[in-house]
Amino acid sequence: MRRRLALALAAFVLLVGPPAAAQTPVLDAQAALDRLAAACTAGTCGVALWSTTTLDTVLVDEAARRVEARFSADLVNVPWSEAAVSRFEALVADAVATALPGYTTAVTASRRFGSTLALRDLLPQARRSGAGTPPSVGSPPLVRRLDAATHATRGLDGRHVAIWPSHGWYYEVGLDRWEWQRARLFTTVEDLHPYAFVVNDLTPMLERAGAVVFLSRERDMNPNEAVADRDGSTGRGRTAERGRWRDGGPGFRHAPPYGDRVNPFRLGRHRVSAGRDARATWTLDVPESGDYSVSVSFGDQDGASQDARYTVTHAGGTTTFAVNQTMGAGTWVTLGTFRFDAGPTAARVTLQSGDGRPVSADAVRIGGGMGNVTRGGRTSGRPRYTEAARYHMQYAGFPDSTVYNVSGVVDDYRDDYRGRGEWVNQLRGAPFGPTGARDVRGFGVPLELSFAFHTDAGVTTDGSTIGTLAIYSSLGIDSTEVFPDGVSRLTNRDLTERVQTQIVGDLRAAWDSTWTRRALWDRDYNEANRPTVPSILLELLSHQNYADMRLALDPRFRFTVSRAIYKAVGRFLTDQRGEPFVVQPLAPTHVAATFAPDGRIRVQWQAQPDSLEPSADATGFVVYTRDGAGGWDNGRAVAGTEALVDAPPPGIVRSVRVAAANDGGESEPSAAVAVGLSGRGDRPVLVVDAFDRVAPPAAVEAVGPDGHPLQGFSLADDPGVPDGLDPATVGDQFDYDATHAWIDDDAPGWGSSHADLETRPIRGNMFDTAAPHGRALLAAGRSFVSATDEAVESGAVSLADYPLVDWALGLEKRTPWPDRGRAPAFEALPDALRVTLGAYLAAGGKLILSGAHWATDTATARPDAEAGAAWLRDALGVRWRTDRAALDGRVTSPRGGLLPAFDEVDLRTALGPDGYAVRAPDAIEPADSTGATVLRYAESSMSAAVARRAPTAVVAFGFPLDALLDDADRDRLVQSALRFLGE
Repeated sequence: MRRRLALALAAFVLLVGPPAAAQTPVLDAQAALDRLAAACTAGTCGVALWSTTTLDTVLVDEAARRVEARFSADLVNVPWSEAAVSRFEALVADAVATALPGYTTAVTASRRFGSTLALRDLLPQARRSGAGTPPSVGSPPLVRRLDAATHATRGLDGRHVAIWPSHGWYYEVGLDRWEWQRARLFTTVEDLHPYAFVVNDLTPMLERAGAVVFLSRERDMNPNEAVADRDGSTGRGRTAERGRWRDGGPGFRHAPPYGDRVNPFRLGRHRVSAGRDARATWTLDVPESGDYSVSVSFGDQDGASQDARYTVTHAGGTTTFAVNQTMGAGTWVTLGTFRFDAGPTAARVTLQSGDGRPVSADAVRIGGGMGNVTRGGRTSGRPRYTEAARYHMQYAGFPDSTVYNVSGVVDDYRDDYRGRGEWVNQLRGAPFGPTGARDVRGFGVPLELSFAFHTDAGVTTDGSTIGTLAIYSSLGIDSTEVFPDGVSRLTNRDLTERVQTQIVGDLRAAWDSTWTRRALWDRDYNEANRPTVPSILLELLSHQNYADMRLALDPRFRFTVSRAIYKAVGRFLTDQRGEPFVVQPLAPTHVAATFAPDGRIRVQWQAQPDSLEPSADATGFVVYTRDGAGGWDNGRAVAGTEALVDAPPPGIVRSVRVAAANDGGESEPSAAVAVGLSGRGDRPVLVVDAFDRVAPPAAVEAVGPDGHPLQGFSLADDPGVPDGLDPATVGDQFDYDATHAWIDDDAPGWGSSHADLETRPIRGNMFDTAAPHGRALLAAGRSFVSATDEAVESGAVSLADYPLVDWALGLEKRTPWPDRGRAPAFEALPDALRVTLGAYLAAGGKLILSGAHWATDTATARPDAEAGAAWLRDALGVRWRTDRAALDGRVTSPRGGLLPAFDEVDLRTALGPDGYAVRAPDAIEPADSTGATVLRYAESSMSAAVARRAPTAVVAFGFPLDALLDDADRDRLVQSALRFLGE
């Protein structure tokens, strides 16, 4: 950067060559400031500047005895606290004082568009001394759940947030094909990877804090959809009215597929209530049992109700919402996600007014569905959640000319990234409307924040992370420095700095102490300069770099990042108004459900502390229940760490889970425990859910025969365990050579991955293992209770109280942390547990144990593997053979086995949405003549299960019982195991 040295009021002296005595103090000041900049960029001055920051200009006003030290634009690339600003100002003043004593100083930075910025303007507005706060939003929020057990009074109640998770599947007109906008790398693709963070973790966190969240892409991964609308078109739904209604204005009509520029919300008519007793009902035909999001639409009308009462009838009961129909008319408004049973009347939504004002009734939809916008004469043929925002925006009623067709040419790629910002503006509406149409009424949603979540490209050769880049724009797309309400666009920087600081701080504390913090860029990206509300473009990490992806594929890392973003967004929004912010707690642990002396269910748990957030302590809890395979109820609030729940009728599995709560909202729920009564008055079996593991795919680090480094991830070796339902996996990696360069997105070189899984979300650990084991026990005529393994290890539940224990390990096994700095997690049978189980068996207890990796984990994975193998032999009568016993999942019974000879059951081996897959089950053999092989893998004839009655009574399975494809097969195996053990 070119250096300028000026004497403001006496510049001519420099031009004609002043006497040395006049020039030397100024040059000395410049030299001192140069030395200061060098020290700060080297990290030795006490204030860290970006490495490329330089002194740009020294302006001296001799008359005012004032010096302005103007630094390069890189001065804005770091976060500034008030303490850091004061420190740097003092350092600048000291440097100047040595040459020009008695002069005051000012510190400024050059800006990318020619002006300058005072250093103090870089302070976050809410943290600036004496800063005012904007007024609170006065109207009720768009959506409120009325029967919630808790209320986030110090969370984000009533705040409205817009998020767009990366790119998506789109139509490339030049190639006449649908394709991803980025390359398939390291088993995923950027178009889906940030989506997994947003849908699985970030959005639920914000909503549990009370926020109303809009997503620019479809949030529901369910490819099924049912729609009912008021004007009689059909989409697996019916409508009915009671009381007086009249026709309103334009509304939704279900008439897919939709061609270019066709707005579904202009094809039909909505209806308006004409009396207080008016009631509308939508009944939807649910195509398949499962979880579905529920969205409603309504039309625009004068005097609309701020309290339109929608009641959703689902498999767990009924849940009621209040919707403020003065905003959000003409688009989909999401109420929540619920479980519905399959059937023509399984889903029902009713509407009536809660405040006496007219309500509008238009359409209801459940599920995500398949893409239904045609491009190039055809739809994408994929689930809507995979598609780019451009198509979801059209289906959601956004206008084409100002939102999703903003390029003016047929270019879906540009329309997608430009349209997302205009989607935000259309949601907000006048005077914050789309570019060139600020006065458009829009949807009137009082959005306060726009968040664009992406990952970046880039490769390192030293094993370090590319890290986190955060981008904002201090100029709008219309070159204004303020938002339409006059608020400075430097608020964008406030938000961006807050988010980047929280992410980097939490990752350094919990994952990688050297996690790279990249710049705070002020740039004219569309994601940053188009929105008319505070906005951020986050480039979390590099999807092209192995070191970044070692962390990014881990579900625990995704949770940490999402929680950091939620905390930063929460503090930003509340700080703007000077309001307190409390972080919602973490999920409870050590959960157990046993029978109380009065016959009810005693549920107990422990609060989980958050080492990264002191404000996240739980002040209460919410207990949720579910019967059978139904849905969860609305919960009830309790004060302590124990509650009593009514026992279920005989033959019914009643499940319980617990969320922690405080003034900031609710945690995610705990693992589910369950109980069931056989009706025989028998002593119950204890089911122990010991499946805690969530994990990334197996890492590959090797050297090829040509000496090239091989790095990546192998789904074949171990696909990992998603936390819940993972939408981000596209297929197994096939190019591991770190020297292979990117050519184009179809040939991206190192990291290249297959595409066979990219429309099938992969189900992992649902933390709901007790119920299927309990159903099998009930089918065998046995009552049961359950607990997590932590409750047993802590002594809260004693094995000695139960004649038989069913220990369910799922895919539990020792799992290294990606950062390599900690002992592995999720050991299947750790020392303390082996002592507990050994003592229980020695005292005459009986054990059914199942899981895919426990024998391998105990006999081979630990440094003291010999001790583990000896414990397996002595306590269980088992000898480990291999961790690759079968691939096809067929398990058969030998003569004298658990089932009739040569009878066969099947394990789930395919990755997909129906349940977790078993790809590498253990082969286990009898350790001696006291035991026998009672099941074999049909593919290899290796022993799949071992049983013995003495000296300890054990039936051990080398595969998880809850991973059988057919519930009836699990029932048969459990019944046979009970019969073998004399139970």
